[in-house]
Amino acid sequence: MSRLSSPLKKELGDKNAQVFAKTHGVTTAGELVLVLPRRYYRRGELTPLSQLVEGEDATVVAEVVRTSTRPLRQRGGMMVEVVVTDGRDELSLAFFGRTNQVAYHQGRLKWGKAAMFSGKVQSYRGRLQLVHPEYELLPGDLDTVMATDADALRARADEVIPVYPAFKNLPSWKTAKAVATVLDTLTPEDVPDVLPSGVRDLEQVPGKLDALLHLHRPTDLEQPPRGRRHFELEEAYVTQVALARRRAALAVLPATPYPARDGGLLAAFDASLPFELTAGQQEVGGALSADLSRTSPMNRLLQGEVGSGKTVVALRAMLQVVDAGAQCALLAPTEVLAQQHVRSLTRMLGPLAAHGLLGGAVSGGPQVQVRLLTGSQSTADRRAALLDVASGDAGIVIGTHALLQDAVDFYDLGLVVVDEQHRFGVEQRDALRAKSGVPPHVLVMTATPIPRTVAMTVFGDLEVSTLTELPAGRQGITTAVVPDWRENYVDRCWQRVREAADAGHQVYVVCPRIGEGAEDDDEGVLSAPDPGERAERSQPGGEEGQLFGGAPGEDEEGRRPPRALYEVLAELRARPELAGLRLGTLHGRMRPDDKDAAMRSFAAGELDVLVATTVVEVGVDVPGATVMVIVDAERFGLSQLHQLRGRVGRGDQPGLCLLMTGAQEDEAGLGRLKSFAETTDGFAVADLDLASRREGDVLGAAQSGRNNSSLRYLRVLGNEDLITRARRYASDLVAFDPELTDAPRVREALERLEEREAFVERG
Repeated sequence: MSRLSSPLKKELGDKNAQVFAKTHGVTTAGELVLVLPRRYYRRGELTPLSQLVEGEDATVVAEVVRTSTRPLRQRGGMMVEVVVTDGRDELSLAFFGRTNQVAYHQGRLKWGKAAMFSGKVQSYRGRLQLVHPEYELLPGDLDTVMATDADALRARADEVIPVYPAFKNLPSWKTAKAVATVLDTLTPEDVPDVLPSGVRDLEQVPGKLDALLHLHRPTDLEQPPRGRRHFELEEAYVTQVALARRRAALAVLPATPYPARDGGLLAAFDASLPFELTAGQQEVGGALSADLSRTSPMNRLLQGEVGSGKTVVALRAMLQVVDAGAQCALLAPTEVLAQQHVRSLTRMLGPLAAHGLLGGAVSGGPQVQVRLLTGSQSTADRRAALLDVASGDAGIVIGTHALLQDAVDFYDLGLVVVDEQHRFGVEQRDALRAKSGVPPHVLVMTATPIPRTVAMTVFGDLEVSTLTELPAGRQGITTAVVPDWRENYVDRCWQRVREAADAGHQVYVVCPRIGEGAEDDDEGVLSAPDPGERAERSQPGGEEGQLFGGAPGEDEEGRRPPRALYEVLAELRARPELAGLRLGTLHGRMRPDDKDAAMRSFAAGELDVLVATTVVEVGVDVPGATVMVIVDAERFGLSQLHQLRGRVGRGDQPGLCLLMTGAQEDEAGLGRLKSFAETTDGFAVADLDLASRREGDVLGAAQSGRNNSSLRYLRVLGNEDLITRARRYASDLVAFDPELTDAPRVREALERLEEREAFVERG
């Protein structure tokens, strides 16, 4: 058995092993040595106490002259003050914590003990001090140490010291000691390299054991980055091998080809379009058409700016499949979006959409039936929809997570379209794919722009197409930040809402949560939500304050709770400048019929203002909507804000997005919003958003940011070139050795990765 496979309780004892398992999540020696330092520092030149400067890092050699302990009444716990001297001057050291924590320092730093102390010099009540300094006890008293070990002290002062993550019951030094216990006994045979030697040589990274030594025992500050580079490359390489194998496995599957044909639905649809497709739409449409004509399944990601016309491109692909006699399924994350797709596709199809046989000639021309399937439909509607799906009468089936249920049986599923892919994962995509005897073609779409490295890493099993052009006639969107603690800004915000309504336009007001009062809404008794709506609320990006990529690093303490929909609705009804406006509501707890009625009324101009939650985030298309006010905007992720503001300015009038925020001038949240307001480039927004979040699970089902990221070392924004090269190395390996017969260590690393993914999904 490899030394690294040794259980941690065998190395450190049962009690210590339990502490490390709880804090770091490690149970073996191999996992322990991959707990990396969070920073490094060099003690630096020894400084006499008389020359200490506030704010600077310093290293001193001094002797303890006295200690004292006192309780901390306000914050709780204890403080130990240790006074040390270098023979001329004195310096105070302060340690805070629980009784047992400070007792540890008090027991070590007794009168007459000499030590080397390092830390940042601070000032308290006019006296310089070091708070929680790193220290190393020295043999003998100060005079003896300085007389006999002066050179050794200077050498120690020049050492690079790793600092590990600290926890309440596991200080940094204890982790360092445990890591050293394992590291001392390792040999090259214990730490086999996953990376092939050729890849290591090309990338000029050290072997794995040397990389560990660079990270845990660096001799200079240049070694830790070189050591980390090994693990970044290994992670990128193993991930890309997994994705390359997935691509290769999909490529050999058989698929039914659906070549375009003359005189069918697609040709009739193209002839009926009242506008000309953009160059990007034509190019992507050509790529999709070619993919659908092949005997291997299409697996393509279509990403595009909000309003770039992805739906038209997807519909044209679906019509090509329907022309060949097969069915298409469009999976949407929410019922509101599914209903919107039914309306928009039916509207675009015009007379080509009708009840009738799949692709059959009705009323003198080809037509297709578009069917909705959701979990909250009435029993009769659901039974009728399932029958049309099973018989093949429904050519295009649009639904929520309900499409994934076992009861849904397609007659001949040829194309799966997954909308807003960031709300779904690989497993859900595969579940829908499995509903066809022959693997169907798959198109996944997202209006959340994805940086190139994320596309290569998170969606690396898919070919990627991008739409960047907006259709002709779009007037653009202006974004402004409205601090809600400036009364004149707030007044002007609601005046703009009034002006838009008086001009005959519609306005969205988006709130971070529903809040109290849903049961009292005059739209009727609430029903159980559709499974898709439940999923929306349970995942990041859903309602009730669980917001996608919320403002990072902000402490909820001392902040008021996020504004609720019904609270904001009451405020709008009370504002004199909004008197007489027709206000409506839309949120995930409403009946499906009530949601649909609200959206229809809003789109028809029967409502002036729609007060909603993030249920309007994706796919909602109301050309008359020109203004959006987002309440508590700092509580939303930037990509989500970009999605939301894309709901306005979709007609021939310019859009305005007003970000109302309680963030103060000195808070990071306000800076994020100002940066967001300065650009409408979705890819720039995605970079800003990703810089403040984790990348999410790479191979598992969850593909939006989450804490349990399977990427431990790699940062897709900072490692673009590395990921690109790793993809090339991985593709070459899989092409030459698809079963990894000659790369057993890579295969073992893949198995460990899959085990970790399975663990993350269970968690």
